[in-house]
Amino acid sequence: MTEKSFTVATADCDSSLEQTNAERILTGLAGSLDRTLPVPLGIQLRGLVEFGIALGELQPGQRLPSVRELADRAGIAPMTVSTVYRELRQSGLIEAKPGAGTYVGDGHGSDGLRSSAMRKMQRRIDVLFNEAQELGLAPSLVASLVNARAARGRSSSRPVRLVMVGNFLDTTQQYVDRIREHLGQTDTIVATTVSALQKAGGETPAFDLCVTLAHRRVEVEGLLPPGIPVVGLSFIPAEETRAQLAMIDPMARIGIVSIFPEFMALMKPGVLRFTPHVSDAEVRLITAPDLKDFLLGLDVLIYASGAEPILKDLPVGRQAIEFRYVPDPHAIRQTLIPAIEKLRTDAVAKEDMV
Repeated sequence: MTEKSFTVATADCDSSLEQTNAERILTGLAGSLDRTLPVPLGIQLRGLVEFGIALGELQPGQRLPSVRELADRAGIAPMTVSTVYRELRQSGLIEAKPGAGTYVGDGHGSDGLRSSAMRKMQRRIDVLFNEAQELGLAPSLVASLVNARAARGRSSSRPVRLVMVGNFLDTTQQYVDRIREHLGQTDTIVATTVSALQKAGGETPAFDLCVTLAHRRVEVEGLLPPGIPVVGLSFIPAEETRAQLAMIDPMARIGIVSIFPEFMALMKPGVLRFTPHVSDAEVRLITAPDLKDFLLGLDVLIYASGAEPILKDLPVGRQAIEFRYVPDPHAIRQTLIPAIEKLRTDAVAKEDMV
């Protein structure tokens, strides 16, 4: 194969992969809209995109369907899609590229700089491993040396103070406990909520870096003093939740309760993904007027984190499963840890200049 034909083949492969991803996104968004839910389709669509970003299913730079494509496939008015896209652009979650389409955004320019730096480091790592191969050193040995150097750097580095901003304090504290496992021994992290930041009116405890859910990043940035870096993490269903869902009796009457209207359309397919042996499940919003009667008719209740108060109305002996999410470990390693190390490096550089 000539260099030219290889280039063409590679381009065709990339184009085919992009088309596959585009079709997957289009099918996922259009197919998840549920007309049986008491939530407008526009609110459902916005929630699907926001939560898709939060869970890492929609990655920065991925192309979203055009207004016409999504409206035709979902059977909704183009104005509905256009309005949702406009709101998402205003919140910084997506961006329009003239002549190219609509894409999942990075949040702000610093991610672009970080990506550039990461690519630069990747090239240097490739050179390092190539040199090691020429010297007859095994890749595993080089990796061990790199890990040892990183560990030495963490043990002697200055501590970083983090705050995790979530929707509910108890749930956010659980996120904090997971994230703490990846931090240095002297680093600290505390939990707070978006509502607490709103009440504080910009007066926040001293910290070096803020962590939050990916789809709330822009909102949280607006609540913090200028200059505080904010990292948005993606989340995945907790392993315990997946295990509990897999053990549900296929004949059980299952009900799902959501807190946020925009996420109702996403909870049902999210639950059924881990319960393929279950044929269907009904969904209610936590504010539904018939919620108590709904709970009385269930064998198994699956509820969103933060909806614990409804458990008092669940008959004794019925099973309740919290549909709990945890920070994606890959996102912690690929997004949060580099941001923390950059803070350390910048701090050392400032000290050297004094």
